[in-house]
Amino acid sequence: MKTSLYLFAGLFLLFTVAACDDDDDNTPAIDVPETYEFSRDGQSTVSFSGQSLRIAMAEELTAAMLDFDKTTEDLNNMFTNAEGTNPFSDAELNASTKSLRSKVAASRDLYSDNSVEAAEVKAEFDRWIFNQVNEVFPNRNQLASAGQAGQMADGSSVRYVSSWGLEYNQAFAKALIGAMMYDQIANHYLSSDVLFEGTNQADNDAEITVDGESYTTMEHYWDEAFGYLFGASATPAEPLTDVGEADSFLNEYLGRVAEQGSFTAITTITERSFRTGRAAIVAGRYDDIVPQHAVMIRAELNKVLAARANYYLCSAIADLEAMPANQGGAFHALSEAYGFIYALRFIAQNSGNFVPADMEVISDFLLEELRNEDGFGFWGLSADDIRVINNDLKESAVIAGIYPSSAYFCD
Repeated sequence: MKTSLYLFAGLFLLFTVAACDDDDDNTPAIDVPETYEFSRDGQSTVSFSGQSLRIAMAEELTAAMLDFDKTTEDLNNMFTNAEGTNPFSDAELNASTKSLRSKVAASRDLYSDNSVEAAEVKAEFDRWIFNQVNEVFPNRNQLASAGQAGQMADGSSVRYVSSWGLEYNQAFAKALIGAMMYDQIANHYLSSDVLFEGTNQADNDAEITVDGESYTTMEHYWDEAFGYLFGASATPAEPLTDVGEADSFLNEYLGRVAEQGSFTAITTITERSFRTGRAAIVAGRYDDIVPQHAVMIRAELNKVLAARANYYLCSAIADLEAMPANQGGAFHALSEAYGFIYALRFIAQNSGNFVPADMEVISDFLLEELRNEDGFGFWGLSADDIRVINNDLKESAVIAGIYPSSAYFCD
């Protein structure tokens, strides 16, 4: 039944696109290409180089959070890419004026009128960097225990955790998926306030391009959203060829979620919606097809954040109940769940995805349960405690309309 529901959604999408060509003569037809390739006067109009650079920066920074020779300044410089610091091993990244921190909690929909909250989100990422260097690094050779940062065994791997069991590097990486990749896609570049700002629609109709470029502003904004998901692909025109492998962020987990039984069509629906929405911009179908596919993309990406939070809570339960228990594996999974639950706060009511719940409140509540401040953090969480947290997540996601309860696969 789960797969058939997705099949129905896919068929509905295809029917909707096909039906566009049968409208009356006053309605522009949509020519949806088989690949994400669009051109004008023989030149490609697709560009998302800034997104590709930021994904590469994020890869270097998250890897560097386990480089014990790095200082807080080193990692902060990678986060901000301040002029003259040259913090990356890749000269192209050092030469770029792009940065990660500037795009964290920076969407139009959520933060244009909320600079205080944006600063609080950025400060949380700053704290994770500071704590990794100043709490975890000095104790890397200590055995971790309740109240003691250090290392833990996880099979053949070694995990480095805080005094309450959190891997700051995992929380940082997974939260960044929500705070930058998702937020910029769902709440910024696919926002009607951004796409249709000022003269964007009139310029797109008249094919007035950005100075010195082949694309219109509206085309470029849609491509930038595409870039935060598929910008690291080896073949971005056909991004499903390496989806799940192109990067360690939203792309990876879109692919991972597609391996979960309830979401097998998530990659094809998302990629098809990006192509169709982009073709609709070219065709000038602003009132129906463009916003329709923006909503569909958001809805699929919402599933990624919630489904992976659930997956890692389930993994932690399994590790704690294994014989013998794998506490290091459980803490690793809980750290990843922590980051994805933090990312839930970026699912917004006002971005066209019809979420009837305040996901920031839900995120804060679930994080408080995970921090377990009166019980030594992760050290004091039993498998049953995590089940309670997972059930709270499940109920919240169902109420928010992110996906049905049948999508969960652990008790």
